[in-house]
Amino acid sequence: MKKTLVLIIALLTVTISVMADDKDDVMKFFNSYVNAANNYSPAVAGMYSPNAKIIRQVVKPDGTTQDVTTNTSTYITQMKLGQAGAKLRNYKNNYSNINVTEVGKDKYKVSSLRQPSGENYKLKTYMIIQKQPDGKWLITEELMQTKVQTFLKYAKN
Repeated sequence: MKKTLVLIIALLTVTISVMADDKDDVMKFFNSYVNAANNYSPAVAGMYSPNAKIIRQVVKPDGTTQDVTTNTSTYITQMKLGQAGAKLRNYKNNYSNINVTEVGKDKYKVSSLRQPSGENYKLKTYMIIQKQPDGKWLITEELMQTKVQTFLKYAKN
């Protein structure tokens, strides 16, 4: 009985340690994403899975929301086009209330509030970050709220 209990405690300790290490890795990945995005690094494009689900949740003036979903390649193309103007304006995002939760094996959800530079409001955002077979972490799903109404032209009705 004692041996079984000791074995269970040892397994739990190892499991909790591995999960903590993965959470730390996910936070490091998220922080490197924020740094790369705020510095307009081309490395941002490589942080997404080729088949990631990208959702822009447009917050309309009346407070309702509408999701606009796109694929990774379209998003990366749009991002690269928008970076030039953003860089000229020194646009950055600040993140707060960052929370990492496990949502599956080697898969974590990073939820936060995003405050665009020059604004006094915060918007909801989350990323699903998953460890790939080669050990690399990639964004496999992302939702960011935005007040930019032009995204609605891409919505499928």
